[in-house]
Amino acid sequence: MHPNHRPPRAGRKQRTTLRQWIARCQRIALAQVLRGACYGIGTGAIGLAFIWLERLM
Repeated sequence: MHPNHRPPRAGRKQRTTLRQWIARCQRIALAQVLRGACYGIGTGAIGLAFIWLERLM
């Protein structure tokens, strides 16, 4: 047997249930939405700062 390939653990389910898979996908999707919102807020703030600086000059 190849040393990197371990036998499956006894007593644990091999597959995750559909509910666990959906919960994991929801967490990932929410994290991506939050990340996108943060990038959007930062981009907007930088854009407004440059517009404000242009008007001052």
